[in-house]
Amino acid sequence: MSDKHSGLPSLPLRLSALQVIGLRDPGEGDWSRLRALQYAELHKVSVTRIAAHGLAAMLAVTLYAGDIATWILVTWLLGVILAVWNATRMDKALIDVERRGLQRSEFTRQAASVFGCTLPWVLALIFFVPQGSTTDHYALWALIAMLMAGSAASMASAPVAAIMFDLVVGFTGALSFLATGNIAFAIASGAYTLAIVTASFQSARTYLSAKIAEAGVAEKDEVVSLLLREYEEKASDWLWQVDTHRRIRSASPRFAFALGAEPDALEGQSFVRVIAGTYWDSGDFPPSLHELAEKLKRREHFSNLLVQVDMAGKRGWWELSGSPMHNEEGAFIGFRGVGSDVTEQRDRDDKIAYLARYDTLTGLPNRLMLTEALGDGLQYAEQWKTRCAFLMIDLDRFKAVNDSLGHQLGDKLLAEVSSRLAAVVGEGEQVGRLGGDEFAIVIRDAADRQRIDHLSGLVIETLSQPYKIDAHTLFIGASIGSAIGPRDGQSVEMLMRNADLALYKAKDEGGNSHFQYMPALHAHAEERRKLEGALRHAIANDEMELHFQPVVDARSEHIVSFEALLRWNSKEHGPVSPAKFIPLAEDTRLIVPVGDWVLREACREAARWPDEIKVAVNVSGEQLLEPAFASTIVRALAETGLPAHRLEVEVTESVFLRDGRTARQTLEEIMALGCSIALDDFGTGYSSLGYLRTLRFSTIKVDRSFVQGAAQDSQESLAIIRAVVAMAHSLDMSTTAEGVEDAEQAALIRELGCTKIQGYYFGRPMPAQEARSLVVKGRQAA
Repeated sequence: MSDKHSGLPSLPLRLSALQVIGLRDPGEGDWSRLRALQYAELHKVSVTRIAAHGLAAMLAVTLYAGDIATWILVTWLLGVILAVWNATRMDKALIDVERRGLQRSEFTRQAASVFGCTLPWVLALIFFVPQGSTTDHYALWALIAMLMAGSAASMASAPVAAIMFDLVVGFTGALSFLATGNIAFAIASGAYTLAIVTASFQSARTYLSAKIAEAGVAEKDEVVSLLLREYEEKASDWLWQVDTHRRIRSASPRFAFALGAEPDALEGQSFVRVIAGTYWDSGDFPPSLHELAEKLKRREHFSNLLVQVDMAGKRGWWELSGSPMHNEEGAFIGFRGVGSDVTEQRDRDDKIAYLARYDTLTGLPNRLMLTEALGDGLQYAEQWKTRCAFLMIDLDRFKAVNDSLGHQLGDKLLAEVSSRLAAVVGEGEQVGRLGGDEFAIVIRDAADRQRIDHLSGLVIETLSQPYKIDAHTLFIGASIGSAIGPRDGQSVEMLMRNADLALYKAKDEGGNSHFQYMPALHAHAEERRKLEGALRHAIANDEMELHFQPVVDARSEHIVSFEALLRWNSKEHGPVSPAKFIPLAEDTRLIVPVGDWVLREACREAARWPDEIKVAVNVSGEQLLEPAFASTIVRALAETGLPAHRLEVEVTESVFLRDGRTARQTLEEIMALGCSIALDDFGTGYSSLGYLRTLRFSTIKVDRSFVQGAAQDSQESLAIIRAVVAMAHSLDMSTTAEGVEDAEQAALIRELGCTKIQGYYFGRPMPAQEARSLVVKGRQAA
């Protein structure tokens, strides 16, 4: 049942002048609703106002066209248009005022907008009249008088605005005649103004009285409509009625059916007690039942009130509407209303609300709920002068599991991770999922700083334990970045951003660690941003350069190939370490255009060497996943004229983790061209004999860490090198030992059986010209 007219029938039909205008509250009833009755149809006269003011303004401009400068008239005309437009805009904003009630601020703004319409005409009377003739003065007053009459006739719904317009403009006109010495017309103008204002007031009183009477009839009709709803086809609606003691009277069959009882059995029982059910026995009432009881007690009309009910132990939700009833003498005799069971609808709404705030995969709070919790933590910290904390968690090596074993198993792993996280948080701490493999913990009160470190260590330890999922034993880790509020950020966005910077630092340090935010991280992030911007233009600015490190035959020590190594001499940042810009290029996918450039330049330089010397080019996983990477190699070979067998593509085992099938297919296409493939850093990453079984690598490169370990007589390193050499020999592959720095290490590598050697002992990475000279000297020496 609508509350549109609530409280209006009690308003008296006779109101004082100030009450009609709106400058004083009515003796009884609601000022907001009373004004809403007046202003509800104000927008309908907007077109009339626009037409009247527009026509009058054009005529006024025509009158004074020869007496006043054109720019002044145009400016004045624009002022009229602007004022009328503003008033019309304010009127349009009140279209729905009857439904919601008029606010005093809206009442003031509307009156002010109409006052704005008076200003151009007041200015015209003050400044135009002295410039024109007496005839023009009379004509201008006639135009204004018509506007005043139109205002009084059309704006009965906004009397304060109409009266204000008529008074201000009318008496200004009278003063203009007085200033020109026309006393008789000044008196006549003043009398006309008073007559118009009086008529405007009487019109407003009549209009408002009619609206109040109309609203009273509508209010009584609502009671009748309640009875009619009993006969609607919707079986979920029913009629209810209570007496002055809030006991059920004349229970309808549908109402009794909803309560699971007979109508006679309900007669005389307490309405609230019956629908409260077990809530009444326990004394633990839901807030909605308290609200219903209060409205019945205060004899207030209510509409579409959601009430939590209990019917024979089955709990649900009812939507109730009701109005107080009075007899012919005006005495209160009870309540009558309608209700319906909205339990199913409420359950759907609750489910939608749950989905909006919880992650469907893990059941943990989602990003929205975490940000709300963090905002609450910041408010709590500010109120009690304490600290809150935000921990951002990223799973290490999860992507490898997800890519190699599939998303379905990855989802199961995420669910297990969420269970472990939920088990480690304590009171006042909320864990949730931000998305993907990112989680977060909000600590509402982080006054104990050791709690952050302790909880972070506990999370890392807990998540690093093995997972047994679908006959797989999985190992992952966790990196954590934390920020403390309000020290590290006084807003949710700033705190989350700073925790993310700390997390990035933890990942950059190798992962499986916790890092707290420090202001220096901003400088690091800014440096990274600037470095990325410079890297995007490095090739175009001719800042990239290739250096070449020789690879020699272990027995003859003759150069058999060079490995192309990228160097960046930035004009803005100077020489930048590959350890810094290569990961940045991979993160931003700039490695694809940079890698293409390296490939072309390496092939172009190698084409100048003797035919027996190869060039090795490192290729990242991002490049291999490009659909047309094999075509890129074909173009590089065709442009430079380098034979395919002289190009060796070096990859690491990590390229098979993201999309092993695509990586293998691309490498097979490269080998079909005649190029050779080298497996770099073997034994340091995700070594698997499956790669060696499915792909015919030409070379396995033994990482420098094993070479250095063997030189220090590490039995593990020696055993690994021997195993790699034996395996490569059986698969008809060559082996290259990296990081050989002196003659003793070179002799050891020969003894272990490696076929090729690379390291500072035989040559550091050098510019292309030096590499060319080295090749020439080697030939001459031979």
